[in-house]
Amino acid sequence: MQKIIRTVALVSTLAVALATSSAMAQDAAVKAEGAWARASVQGQKGTGAFMRLTAKDGTRLVRAESPAAGVTEVHEMKMEGDIMKMRAIPALDLPAGKTVELKPGGYHVMLLDLKAPLAKDTSVPITLVFQDAKGAESKLKLNVPVATSAPGGATAGSMMDGHKH
Repeated sequence: MQKIIRTVALVSTLAVALATSSAMAQDAAVKAEGAWARASVQGQKGTGAFMRLTAKDGTRLVRAESPAAGVTEVHEMKMEGDIMKMRAIPALDLPAGKTVELKPGGYHVMLLDLKAPLAKDTSVPITLVFQDAKGAESKLKLNVPVATSAPGGATAGSMMDGHKH
């Protein structure tokens, strides 16, 4: 009988925890959708992570963190004359209610000095840090799936092929 009571108590606790986490995710200041990170191979020191971010209120993505990388940065790629350049940016504006896409060839999260290769069909923890108009910081912790291409089949190969640090 005690075993049944403990099991019921455990199930109840888990149900409350799941309901609370779902409610918190729905109330999050920034929503991340379609997140994925490009798989890497032995010896590869960097790769990118991509997603769509939508903020309820205007905010800024000010940094990213991951235990899988020695350095994690928010980057942009853009044409300067005839040359495509990639660089770290101090912040990425997320206008209220507008979706900002982090994608190959554009804004993305760069994972540098990888501690180990990111294998396809695994996941990598990434924490996004945001700052609102008042300067208050909030964090969004993600467990990002690792793949060789974006959900839906677009490849990210061209973005990382020439990237060097």
